[in-house]
Amino acid sequence: MDKVRIIEDTMYQLLRDEKIDEFNDRKNNGQALPSFEFCDFRGLDLRGLDADGLDLRGAYFRGADLRGINFSNTQLEGASIAATKISGCLFPKQLPADEVIMSLTHGTRMRYFP
Repeated sequence: MDKVRIIEDTMYQLLRDEKIDEFNDRKNNGQALPSFEFCDFRGLDLRGLDADGLDLRGAYFRGADLRGINFSNTQLEGASIAATKISGCLFPKQLPADEVIMSLTHGTRMRYFP
């Protein structure tokens, strides 16, 4: 499965509705999280998201506002961040800066290298 999708999940719908504080509260109170693999986050304002431990592999973020999000402990392999706002983001150490730049400017999917 490698197509961008919208899933039927309460936690995902909170993000789609940009209810970031409620998502974070529920996450911190132990609500089960789905895999957000290949999910559609286009154009959303996700500032303030607690991304720790999230599975965002293959996710599609075109035009989203991701400013200030700490992705250092987030699975982002294959995600695309074309035309997003990423000021202040912290990306995983194993994700090369060139991959971030290529995804940001050309929409490529980010690859990790061992």
